[in-house]
Amino acid sequence: MAWDLLLYVPTVLALGSFGLKLWYGGQQSWGYLLFFMACFFFIAGANRILGGRLMVLPNAPVSMDVSKKRVLLQLRNGNKIELVKDLRFFSDYAGKSFGLTGLDLSGRKRQYVFHRGQFGGETGFNDLKSILSVYR
Repeated sequence: MAWDLLLYVPTVLALGSFGLKLWYGGQQSWGYLLFFMACFFFIAGANRILGGRLMVLPNAPVSMDVSKKRVLLQLRNGNKIELVKDLRFFSDYAGKSFGLTGLDLSGRKRQYVFHRGQFGGETGFNDLKSILSVYR
């Protein structure tokens, strides 16, 4: 989470500051563009930090049940998502996170990124990665 904060906060502040300077300096079109970019990075960063890292958004997965034919995700808002078709597992090279995609029961494509420490300790994360590796 600290890395995301170090990435997004200075970017949003710099874009917003330059946008203000250009807006009041008489170049409103460039200022508008920089404000738009600052808002975009703010929304993307907030979604990544609050949904992926801190898991406080309603659609953030808080638990996972894996079997051979499906993956059941429990969301913070109480809903359950069952990924049953086209399941794919993607691991990063550093081993700090992995991605999971698939189609749910209604045919909607779902994509999730899970980080180390999100579902317990190091052993739980590695066990989950080894179980999900059959979906590569």
